[in-house]
Amino acid sequence: MSNMEKLQRNSKKCDKEERAEKGKVKKAIQKGNTEVARIHAENAIRQKNQSINFLRMSARVDAVAARVQTAVTMNQVTKSMAGVVKSMDATLKSMNLEKISALMDTFEHQFETLDVQTAQMEDTMGNTTTLTTPQNEVDLLMHEMADEAGLDLTMELPQGQTGSVGASVASTEQDELSQRLARLRDQV
Repeated sequence: MSNMEKLQRNSKKCDKEERAEKGKVKKAIQKGNTEVARIHAENAIRQKNQSINFLRMSARVDAVAARVQTAVTMNQVTKSMAGVVKSMDATLKSMNLEKISALMDTFEHQFETLDVQTAQMEDTMGNTTTLTTPQNEVDLLMHEMADEAGLDLTMELPQGQTGSVGASVASTEQDELSQRLARLRDQV
């Protein structure tokens, strides 16, 4: 199992823990115990943030792997292009049009491969986004759970500050990038 898969598994585990903590918030509110509800809400928010952190790290690992793969492939393409240039030199000296055409096709194919790999790398790096996550999520979660439970949570809740938390692309985009990378590896 790769490190990326382990990070994604840990993210899913945190999501599961977050759902469990939300259930505990709802039960504590139903029992009228707002302090316990607040503790569970804080735990739920922490699990959510941890899940996001695992996904972000997974995306970073994937981006690094793509960079390494691109570097390896570029090295292979460079060596192939050097061979093509030598062959072109010899073919041009003989002026055999069929050989020249075949060599040009090979040369163009290698440039197309390089373009696809460069575009894939740029897409991978460009898909990292930043989200703003308010600190008062605990209070909002408590009110949400109270609403779901059909209860009225009337208490003064302090307003929090806002901080930035990085996030990765959605898992569907991640799957799409992985599939593109696999296709690219099959081409080389």
